[in-house]
Amino acid sequence: MKTKEVCSHCGHEFPRTELTEFDGEFLCPACLETETSVCEDCGRRIWNDNNEGSGDLILCGSCYERNYVHCSRCGRLLHENNAFYFGDDDEPYCESCHDMLDSRIIHEYSYRPAPNFYGNGPRFFGVELEIDEGGEYESKAKKLLNVANRDTENIYIKHDGSLDEGLELVTHPMSLEYQLTKMPWVEVMAEAVRQGYRSHQANTCGLHVHVSREAFGAFAVEQDSAIARVLFFVERHWNELLKFSRRTQRQLERWAARYGYKDHPTEMMEHVKKGRCNRYTCVNLTNEDTIEFRIFRGTLKYNTLIATLQMVNRICDVAICMSDDELRAMSWSEFVSGVTEPELIQYLKERRLYLNEPVAVSEEV
Repeated sequence: MKTKEVCSHCGHEFPRTELTEFDGEFLCPACLETETSVCEDCGRRIWNDNNEGSGDLILCGSCYERNYVHCSRCGRLLHENNAFYFGDDDEPYCESCHDMLDSRIIHEYSYRPAPNFYGNGPRFFGVELEIDEGGEYESKAKKLLNVANRDTENIYIKHDGSLDEGLELVTHPMSLEYQLTKMPWVEVMAEAVRQGYRSHQANTCGLHVHVSREAFGAFAVEQDSAIARVLFFVERHWNELLKFSRRTQRQLERWAARYGYKDHPTEMMEHVKKGRCNRYTCVNLTNEDTIEFRIFRGTLKYNTLIATLQMVNRICDVAICMSDDELRAMSWSEFVSGVTEPELIQYLKERRLYLNEPVAVSEEV
């Protein structure tokens, strides 16, 4: 009878009774201690190379996947119960990193706090306004926040890597009425210009408008039907919207690409769903709770911003209220003839898009 066995790791011979069989191999006491560990959650032995935890907390893969995460900023190992998150963002943070980021004036690009809803829904608008050339300074950002959030937290500010020396101003979800009457855009834009920022003139900035999906219907099938008409309208009237956007075709190809025209809203949605969706499209559908109009160039001119919101609102109106056939039959002239908002009418005239009635144009900022 064989009384000795060779350790599978070090190759030395030991009495059989001194070896431990693990994972199909025989290990001596020293190799067992140096090459394996015991998961501190479930007690299962694992190879050290398979430790998904840290030097201080040994974890097998199953226990890590079930109960643990790493802080997205510092990499610290955390039990899921001790992880902190921003709003619906799925990036976990330890308490110290979360507190540090939450107290910063200029947040990281991934920052998404729990939304504050202002005004009456369900049609809410969230604005992302990029400004550049003034620097990414917390002192300047603080001044902008003091103006915008004088009465309540209307906006927050984020870093945006697509900008040279700028900031991204992001509003919480607001009704159109709140955006027009309660959100202090005039003062915010004046302060941004005073601080040396530009938007339209910077050539790097966009103006993105999010609209809540619930505005298009209570159920997914209703939402898809109306959003299909949004996509159809944008593609059908691309040339006019390109002019409205103040972007160049090349800029749109990079930041807000077309899906490609199809002759019916249903075909448009089918075409989009079959394609590779990403957020750099004219109407971004990758967000769970909103759709995002990305075609507009940034601006620090108040009337242009308001007209842009009113244009998005008008597109939503026709997408919700019209049938597929009615929308297909509607011309651009018929669309703009139904516009009643003075800011939008003024801007359409400035862009030579309103019933051939041009007006004097003031400079974009």
